[in-house]
Amino acid sequence: MNFLQSQETLTGAQWVLRAITSYFFLLIMAKILGQRTISQLRLLDFVIALVIGNIIAHPLSDEHLGLEGSMITTTVLVILYLISIFSILKFPALRRIVNSSPITIVKNGEILYKGLKKARISVDVLLEELREEKVEDVKKVALATWESDGKISVFLDPKYSPATLSDLNIQAEAFNFQRTIVKEGKIISKSLKEIQKDEDWVQSNLKRLYQTEVKNVLLATFDDKGNLKVFLYK
Repeated sequence: MNFLQSQETLTGAQWVLRAITSYFFLLIMAKILGQRTISQLRLLDFVIALVIGNIIAHPLSDEHLGLEGSMITTTVLVILYLISIFSILKFPALRRIVNSSPITIVKNGEILYKGLKKARISVDVLLEELREEKVEDVKKVALATWESDGKISVFLDPKYSPATLSDLNIQAEAFNFQRTIVKEGKIISKSLKEIQKDEDWVQSNLKRLYQTEVKNVLLATFDDKGNLKVFLYK
């Protein structure tokens, strides 16, 4: 276990052992910390980002540290990360260990304290998350779950869900796709080809409709209905 101790130099094998030990140690610690701590990131992504950032930073800021050890360690960690991702896809049991199952925190308008405790969040955090989802009353929530990436999924009771065009038997229009044809004073040739237009068409329309030139355009879009929208530098 000499590779755990402070030493003047380390062999390649000792660097590899350090990397493997650190990787699994941080996996365990991140798992213990819970989902809220690593919000917006999966467990493996959080660990690899944290470790590699620190490994590379130290030799860049300390002239007495060699880069070789950091490069070996980083390579080993990336390999471990890829193996872990493959293993999670291959073995469902391992997936359940690494990626926590969603935790039910609200059901049929009732807050489940056991769920909050398991997710390690307070009532204040729950209410904050609901407000971000534009839900002002817990009683309107049929189901709310705390996901493994630290986000909340909210499903409203059907009687509180906004009516859709389908519910009202209204025919919806087809999706109107907008293409960017000018961005920051430069014409996007690829977009012009898709709409079968050329640069002369862009320049003439800018001059006719907006009395301006391409270089003065921050953004210009053209949709499937033939509408040209222009935003000038101001």
